[in-house]
Amino acid sequence: MTDDAGDGRDTSVGRLFGLHGKVALVTGGGQGIGRMIAAGLLSAGADVYLASRKVEACEATAADLAGLGRCVALGADLSSEDGCLELAAAVRAREPRLHILVNNAGATWGAPLEDFPDGAWDRSFDLNVRAVFNLTRALLPELRAAATDGDPARVINLGSIDGLRVPTLETYAYSASKAAVHHLTRVLARRLGPDGITVNAIAPGPFESHMMRATLASFGDQIAATSPLGRIGDPDDIAGTAIYLSSRAGAYVTGAVLPVDGGISTTL
Repeated sequence: MTDDAGDGRDTSVGRLFGLHGKVALVTGGGQGIGRMIAAGLLSAGADVYLASRKVEACEATAADLAGLGRCVALGADLSSEDGCLELAAAVRAREPRLHILVNNAGATWGAPLEDFPDGAWDRSFDLNVRAVFNLTRALLPELRAAATDGDPARVINLGSIDGLRVPTLETYAYSASKAAVHHLTRVLARRLGPDGITVNAIAPGPFESHMMRATLASFGDQIAATSPLGRIGDPDDIAGTAIYLSSRAGAYVTGAVLPVDGGISTTL
């Protein structure tokens, strides 16, 4: 299929959204949104490495997803710089190029203002912000090696709508860290664009994830009602967004923070 302009370009869905021959790393890929993204990238043709501190859960997920494509589990604790460097080395030992890095691993903490612990700030920023920076920096050689003219390497950071609006829950460190992720995304996009690397963020709303399970069990109907679409997100919603940002279709998008929340953060 060619485009309407008649210039002979292939605008088939397979070319625009296919990821065959690409290698991806998804942190926090053993469960929740990370697993949803990994499944989507695999279905589009990518080879996917999953990284998680919970090694057994990560290996189980890789086995479950193996029917979709090549999926490999790697153990990693990304809360320290050393952990990020170790994961980068593990990827480097297996792959000369990394086309897609999905920085999904994260942590949250909720407590009343008067009782909010100081340690929650370290935990949230170490994993949600510093790990994004440290792992991206550590894998720059592989990302640069994967970039070609017209088809950049991709970094996708997972933010949150709680970094775009004031959250209803008392998750002070989490929401502040996700706002930091959004701005770090813009800064890195400016810095890495000349290297042929795009950097974007997805800001999810409510999804059926481990982090949201307890909240949705108690308030799922009320949360769904806040969305103009009247529901919470499902795996296709987040997977499709990741495929778009990773594929030829998203090659000219960088520095964007894309809410995937059914309109919760943009219409209220």
